[in-house]
This record gives sequence, C-alpha cells and structure tokens, in this order.
Amino acid sequence: AAPQGPPVYVDLAYLPGSWSARTVDEEFFRRVRALCYVVSGDDHLKEGVLRPLLDALLAGKHQWGIDIQVTLIPTFDSLVMHEWYQETHERQQELGITVLGSNSTVAMQDETFPACKVEF
Repeated sequence: AAPQGPPVYVDLAYLPGSWSARTVDEEFFRRVRALCYVVSGDDHLKEGVLRPLLDALLAGKHQWGIDIQVTLIPTFDSLVMHEWYQETHERQQELGITVLGSNSTVAMQDETFPACKVEF
C-alpha cells in the first residue's frame, strides 16, 4: 500500500486499460482527482473490470468533501457502461459527475470514427 499523502489534482487522467484497470479502486479516485477521466480500452478484459472501476469512481468522489464537477469520457460503447449509467444516474448527479456520450463522428482520410470535443 502506498503511504498516505495529499490528493493530486489534474485536469485529465487516463484510466488504465486491460489488466491494469484492476488497480483502479476507490483509493485511486480518492487520491487522483481529475476534472476529466478518460476510460479507454474497448476489449473483453475491460468489460470484466469496468463496473467495479465505475463504482470506485462514485465511492472515491464521495470522499472528496469538495464540490468539483467531474466529467467521465468513455472512448467506446459498452452495455456495462449503459447499465451503470442508468442504475447510478441520480448518484452521479449528487456527486457532480457527468458522463459524456457522443453521437458525433469525425471523418479523416478514409476513416470515420466517433468523437467528442473536450475544452479546458
């Protein structure tokens, strides 16, 4: 276990993907306080740890004790994410957490892909 210390405040934090996502728990969110968290890694490994990761965000943010708006940016579409969003929407609002969804697409060269714009 890491020694106790003050939380770290950042504008943007990318959450680990694949097997490393298992290391993101309530303590992580208590200590790493970001305005935006990016959840990436659309793979079968992420699906297995996505719900505990999202629940840890709620539990960790609850401990902040200060009112900071947080944006969660998923880079993929997921049934687990949709279920979590629906089941915890009221709690997200209480804690000041916004989940970005995007129906926008960007076309570059011969590719079209979903995208969203984040400004600081």
